[in-house]
Amino acid sequence: MDFLLPEAFFDLNFFSHRELFSPCRHVWEALEHLPSYLKANLEGNVQSLGFFRQPLPRTLLLWEGKVWKDDFELLGGDVTKGTFRVKVEGKETTEAVVLYAGSVLWDEDIYLGPGSVVEPGALLKGPTWIGAHTEIRQGAYVRGKCIVGDRCVVGHTTEMKSSIMLNGAKAGHFAYIGDSILGEDCNLGAGTKLANLRIREGSVRLKIADRTMDTGLRKFGAILGDRVEIGCNAVTNPGALLGKGCVVLPLTSVPAGYYGPKTLLRHKG
Repeated sequence: MDFLLPEAFFDLNFFSHRELFSPCRHVWEALEHLPSYLKANLEGNVQSLGFFRQPLPRTLLLWEGKVWKDDFELLGGDVTKGTFRVKVEGKETTEAVVLYAGSVLWDEDIYLGPGSVVEPGALLKGPTWIGAHTEIRQGAYVRGKCIVGDRCVVGHTTEMKSSIMLNGAKAGHFAYIGDSILGEDCNLGAGTKLANLRIREGSVRLKIADRTMDTGLRKFGAILGDRVEIGCNAVTNPGALLGKGCVVLPLTSVPAGYYGPKTLLRHKG
């Protein structure tokens, strides 16, 4: 079933972690490989902060391998467009990592890419890999076993665990992302929930092309192909696979199963 290969859902040419998908016959297998991939490849860059499991008492920068506690000025800009500027000892840069006072790093097993910004009240647990020019907004909760690509948004009170966001994916407001993969330039409307656990016991099974497939995963949320758009307060049920360019209208509950590229899904009531 070629339409279940990772390449059918994602253009991986510009994703730094494309090797994670290389052994997969079915796209969801990347979720199984995620913990071992992070263990083998993740090298945290926050160890020098020396301040974990409590809110940072002051805003800090990570730049050029050094922690900056002063001698800098935040000039602002759009993080995901790479225009958030910081002046350090009179020199402007868009490559400094900004950790605002009140943000929390739970452990050292975290990598923050150049130009990324972690806002007050956000909490990150490892192992987690955050890409370049990515915005972790106020109140976000990243629970570990996560890869977030470049130019992404993990938004206000958005919770994410055991999941992957490809470059440009955005979950700006009140979302839940559990055991899921979001393709390039996906957008989750406010209140989107990617449910990952069946009410009944057992692994998630999918009925695809008159065939039932057992994923072997007890927890499995959604696979959203590149440029999928989900409207506000929509819910995907465990095991929803949406091909490239699908659109889910607001208030829709998406059943488990496969939906081909550019499918329009709407509430049935």
